[in-house]
Amino acid sequence: MKDFLNKEFYSNTISEWLISFGIILGAIIIAKILYWFIGKFVKKIALKTKTSLDDILVDQLEEPIVYGIGLIGFYWGVHRLEFGSSGDVFFDHLFIVLLAIIITWLFARVVDSLIEEYIVPIVSKSDSDLDDQLLPVIRKTLKTGIWILGIVIGMNNAGFDVAALIAGLGIGGIALAFAAQDTIKNIFGGIMVFLDKPFKMKDRIKINGWDGEVEEIGVRSTRLRTLEGRLVTIPNGQFSDHAIENVTLEPSRKVKISLGLTYETTPDQMERAMELLKEIAISNPNVEDKDIFISFNSWGDFSMGILFIYFMKKDEDIFTTQSEMNMEILKRFNGEGLEFAYPTSVVYRK
Repeated sequence: MKDFLNKEFYSNTISEWLISFGIILGAIIIAKILYWFIGKFVKKIALKTKTSLDDILVDQLEEPIVYGIGLIGFYWGVHRLEFGSSGDVFFDHLFIVLLAIIITWLFARVVDSLIEEYIVPIVSKSDSDLDDQLLPVIRKTLKTGIWILGIVIGMNNAGFDVAALIAGLGIGGIALAFAAQDTIKNIFGGIMVFLDKPFKMKDRIKINGWDGEVEEIGVRSTRLRTLEGRLVTIPNGQFSDHAIENVTLEPSRKVKISLGLTYETTPDQMERAMELLKEIAISNPNVEDKDIFISFNSWGDFSMGILFIYFMKKDEDIFTTQSEMNMEILKRFNGEGLEFAYPTSVVYRK
C-alpha cells in the first residue's frame, strides 16, 4: 500500500493527489455546511431585526461567500501539487481571475439589491413615468460597468495586457459612438427630461410645432396625443434643441376678443358696452374676476373697436367657457340695441 501511495503520477505521488483531493472535497463540504447554517440560522436572526439591510446583505452575500470558500480550497489543494513553472503560473492566473469574478459578483448583487430596496420604492411613488423607465436602464448599465471593471482588474492582476485590450475597445467604442450618435443624443435628451422635469405624464405641451398631451415618456422618445387625436412620436433629442411650452402649467388661460361696433353707436352706448363686458366676465364662474381688461382702442374703416381680455381659471374647459362668454355677449348686446359692425361702403352721387 505504501509503495502504491509513493508512486508518481504526473510529477506528484498518489498520496499527494489524494491529500489535495481531500482538501478540495473538505472545502466543498465546509461550504455546503456554511450554506446550510446561513439559511437555517443567520437568515432567521436577520429577519428579527428592525432594519432590512442585514436581510439584504445576508441573502446576497450567501452564495458568493460559499463559492469563495470552495475556490480557496481548490487553490490550496492544487497549489501544493507540482505542475512545473508554466502549470503553476496558469493555476495562479486562473485563481486570480476566478476570485475577481466572485468578488465582482458579490459587489454587483449587493449594489443591485440596495437599489431594489431603497431606490425602486422612491421611483414608484413619483408622478413621472420617465424615471420608472430609466431606472432599469441605469441598473443594467451600473451592473455592466461593475462587471467590466471587476474583470479588467482581475485580468490585470493575472498578468494580461489589459492596456492593449482597452485600446482596442476604445477604437471600437469611438466607431460605435459615431454610428449611434443620434440614439445617444436621444437617450441623453430623455435623461435631461428626467432631471429637469419640464413636463410629466398627461401634461399638454407645445414643441417644434406640435401641440398635444404627453401620453408616454420613453428613454429614446416621447409620445404626444395631438388635439386632432393623432399620436406623434418625438425623439427626446428635440427637447434639448427646442423650447418647450407647458400649457398645463399656465396659471390661467388668456382670451383676447376684438369687437367692432357701428359708427352710429353713441358715447353712452359705448360706455354701456364696456360695462356689459365687465359684468359678463364677473358673472361667469370660470373667469378670473380680477384680471379683466376692456378698452375702446381703435377707429376702424367701418367700426369702432373694443379690446376685451379675460383669463379663464386653470383646468376649466376652454371651448365651453368661450361659448358661454360669446353667447352672453351676443344676448346682452342685442338686448341693449348695440349693433356689431360689418364691412360696408356708402356711395354718394352728385
